[in-house]
Amino acid sequence: IPGIEFVDGVHGRVFDLVDPATEGVLGSCVDGSEEDVNAAVEAAVAAFRSPAWRKMSAANRGRLMYKLADLIDAHAEELATLEALNSGKAYAETSTIDIPSAANTLRYYAGMTDKICGKTIPADPDHLCLTVREAVGVCGIIIPWNFPLQILCWKLSPCLACGNVAVVKPSEQTPLSAMRLAALAAEAGFPPGVFNVVNGRGASVGAPLALHPKVDKIAFTGSTGVGHMIMRYASERNLKRVSLEL
Repeated sequence: IPGIEFVDGVHGRVFDLVDPATEGVLGSCVDGSEEDVNAAVEAAVAAFRSPAWRKMSAANRGRLMYKLADLIDAHAEELATLEALNSGKAYAETSTIDIPSAANTLRYYAGMTDKICGKTIPADPDHLCLTVREAVGVCGIIIPWNFPLQILCWKLSPCLACGNVAVVKPSEQTPLSAMRLAALAAEAGFPPGVFNVVNGRGASVGAPLALHPKVDKIAFTGSTGVGHMIMRYASERNLKRVSLEL
């Protein structure tokens, strides 16, 4: 697929992915590091500055998001199967709740891309006062294991709708649907570097992502304890915007 690149981790480490239902090994996944996070963030920064994304009209961003939602529908059986195998959830649930919700979330925010407006504020006759809404920049997205694709789309959809770029760290237990979504995003036509996935553990990938000075926002779903750590990390090297679901 043009626009997508799967790469090995800098250190070449991998870990097994386990089917919770059978405890059998599904396959192996890259065990990423701070160096891998740095590479993904640089790719995101380059994409954010590139005219291919930065100068794209809001309406065209919406069209790409609608197309990605359509591709989720077209690959719904595959995605539901991946989600069931990787998370241990019943296929009846992933096929009727998780996957349709992911596609519908993308469509909801796709319809908002050209409706994000500033304001003209009444001032005295000699002044013009207005606000302009601008993209934040690079958004780090850290998601849990229980609703991998659904929660990813809850966070990724508004990120893309507003013209931002993303570096996603899925749970090391359930990374398969995030990687498949990245491939579908490339197929939909998103420019390279707009949507990046780094697999790995919290200490080796999540922490460097939250600490990275070129990441402008962190969105996290997970435990309260890790939420405290995210808040602390987000303030150490730059003042990141933070949203937490704990």
